Amino acid sequence: MTGGIEIGKEEQVTLDLLKKKMDDFAKERDWERFHSPRNLLLALVGEVGELSEIFQWKGEVPKGLPDWKEEEKQHLGEELSDVLLYLVRLSDMCGVDLGKAALRKVELNAIKYPINPTISSSNKNNNVTEDGGSEN
Repeated sequence: MTGGIEIGKEEQVTLDLLKKKMDDFAKERDWERFHSPRNLLLALVGEVGELSEIFQWKGEVPKGLPDWKEEEKQHLGEELSDVLLYLVRLSDMCGVDLGKAALRKVELNAIKYPINPTISSSNKNNNVTEDGGSEN
């Protein structure tokens, strides 16, 4: 985040870009000494707690959060970002390529949870999309 937080309109946000920005941010402030895996994990857990507080008394909410005020959605985006940034920094400090690890996990989940043809054809017959929504 050298000099500011602006990202070019055409610049694509990747995990590598976030990793670089977090590394620069920590170096510029001499915070690297505080960014041990343990400290980052504890900070991540704290941020997950703050994210949880946003939903704590809302009950179930519909996809897209149509009834939420713009400030609530902005706050949600900030807390989601905090979680993501700490996760990216933690994976970097642990020497884990988070993108590759996530793709591998998706593949492992596909093996662990194979498509059930009965459910799949039932969803198609009921015009239900893969994400559980309706095509109607």
